[in-house]
Amino acid sequence: MRRYNRAGKNVATLALALAFSICLHATANDALLAAETGSFYQGKVVRIVVGTAPGGGFDVYARAIARHWGKHIPGHPQLIIENQPGAATLLAAKNVFHAKPDGLTIGNFIADIALGRLLNQPGVDFDFQKFEWIGVPVRDNIVCALTKASGIVSIGAWKNSKSPVKLGGTGRLVITDNAALVVKHVLGLPVHLVSGYTGTAPIRLAAES
Repeated sequence: MRRYNRAGKNVATLALALAFSICLHATANDALLAAETGSFYQGKVVRIVVGTAPGGGFDVYARAIARHWGKHIPGHPQLIIENQPGAATLLAAKNVFHAKPDGLTIGNFIADIALGRLLNQPGVDFDFQKFEWIGVPVRDNIVCALTKASGIVSIGAWKNSKSPVKLGGTGRLVITDNAALVVKHVLGLPVHLVSGYTGTAPIRLAAES
């Protein structure tokens, strides 16, 4: 994602055009846009700010994209990786938000932290809608699983449960916690969030014990 600006908008449009290049033909406007973008990015360096440490999944995605993306942007800018781990990638997101809106900064962070704004979580004090979204390398589908021991076999049974259903989480701003909070506040289901687990494996062990 990128701060909204003219150059950033050009790159977002370019990324969309590349995704559909097999079935679309360039128009005069596309050619003009490419010429303007090429003039801007020629000889420039674009930073991809990654919200995790080197070697992780987000870092690998970013480095793979950076290796090839510059070849497909008019002007062929150099793309470099800058790791800024911290606070479940919130640190990187905040730094990208406050970066100079010159079209040369891209952020790669956990999109789930955007829920922190809706859930009024501390530290999420900027508007995610002011980013220019480019895309994602992968798309996750989040599920909530309960054991048979919980006695919950349907949404109706959960809604009518006399006691809150315990759901494990790994920490503020991450999807394990945010998904539980969405289930509680949006769907109105009785939930008791038990946060602080070191990963999903300990959560499974606790659920099965």
